[in-house]
Amino acid sequence: MADHAVSTDTRVQAQLDRLWRLSPGADVLGLDRITRLLGRLGDPHHALPPVFHVAGTNGKGSTCAYLRSALEASGYRVHAYASPHLVRFNERIRLAGRLIDDAALATLLAEVLDRADGIGASFFEITTAAAFLAFARVPADACVIEVGLGGRLDATNVLPAPVASGIAALGIDHQAFLGDTLEQIAAEKAGIAKPGVPLVTMRYPAPIAAPVARAAAAAGAVWRPLGSTWDYSAADVVDYADEAGTLTLPLPTLPGAHQAANLALATAMLRHQHALAVPVAALDEAARATRWPARLQRLARGPLTAPLGDAAIWLDGGHNASAGAAIAAALPGLVGIDTGRRLTVVFGMLANKDAAGFLAPFAAMIDTLVALPVPGHEHHTPAALRDVAAALGIPHATQAASIHDAIAQLAAAASPPATVLIAGSLYLAGEVLKANDELPD
Repeated sequence: MADHAVSTDTRVQAQLDRLWRLSPGADVLGLDRITRLLGRLGDPHHALPPVFHVAGTNGKGSTCAYLRSALEASGYRVHAYASPHLVRFNERIRLAGRLIDDAALATLLAEVLDRADGIGASFFEITTAAAFLAFARVPADACVIEVGLGGRLDATNVLPAPVASGIAALGIDHQAFLGDTLEQIAAEKAGIAKPGVPLVTMRYPAPIAAPVARAAAAAGAVWRPLGSTWDYSAADVVDYADEAGTLTLPLPTLPGAHQAANLALATAMLRHQHALAVPVAALDEAARATRWPARLQRLARGPLTAPLGDAAIWLDGGHNASAGAAIAAALPGLVGIDTGRRLTVVFGMLANKDAAGFLAPFAAMIDTLVALPVPGHEHHTPAALRDVAAALGIPHATQAASIHDAIAQLAAAASPPATVLIAGSLYLAGEVLKANDELPD
């Protein structure tokens, strides 16, 4: 899938237009192009402050958010790189705690594009080079870098020596690039392992753990899976333990039981490195204060949601079976939906994603599904999504031309819904946040 970015700033848009013309129209994996491009830029990736590098199918973005929050609560200035953006391209590059501004972004993209001639670098590779160049120039104390796709051949994997690497939950996604089995996907994700660097991961079943162990051993990394040198449990609080001792953290403010796992992973990464001291109070603050948009986010009343009055409207960018399972587990605690069909889902999904796999874990909770397209991207047609809903036994399925039409349709129903989940795509989530004036900051 080609990436997608527009800007309201004419200077940035001019560079994004150049990027579209220069780059291949699809994802391209490999380290040769990014290595050559960074070489032309003076190898900025060798001049970064201490790096935390995070991969995973689900949860890597939230883990990065906890890392950044904890480091900032410790008093550090933190660079962060994430993808994709939801509304503004600037969201991908955070310099010393603030989103990059348009003037700096336009200048940075122009410089990288001027040096990229003949390399054939992809959209993501250009963006990664721009981020690393900015991170090398702007003073900061730490970098939090999210892997884009996979790990072994992802452009971010040119990073030579992170202070800690992490792998969050694993699941089936991006099969065209990473393989059709969890074992293959695990091997690709574990490709971020580096010599002497702690590789902190969740606990995986033996067939999935084996390729992670092999990758860590081949790289000379120090593998630290959940249940080895660290562990956690979560009920009313998060109880965490490692070789340095035990601590008790509040449950994350971010909703869903899976967020306790992401918080624990971030905590373990911070406590298995020695470059930066992070006090327990900073971890406590990370649990309480971390926000990560479009991950079971309760939308405010805004221009988009106002027609539905007091309805609880949730937004999630999840788009694979693992994300569907996490949503299914979270829904009872959020809105009391555990039996009966009381949920309305507004749903759009890219064409290369498994719609049935995502919906199946919580299909029994859904009364009505409104299918819609994902603007600007190849997507499942609304008609095809209605067929998926029917096959899963969802009683009512309709379609709409846009998110605005979907909300209007629900508001006009004889019995407007009390609980709505908008889900299926981070790109759709971005459209929702923009329409509701809730821009990520």
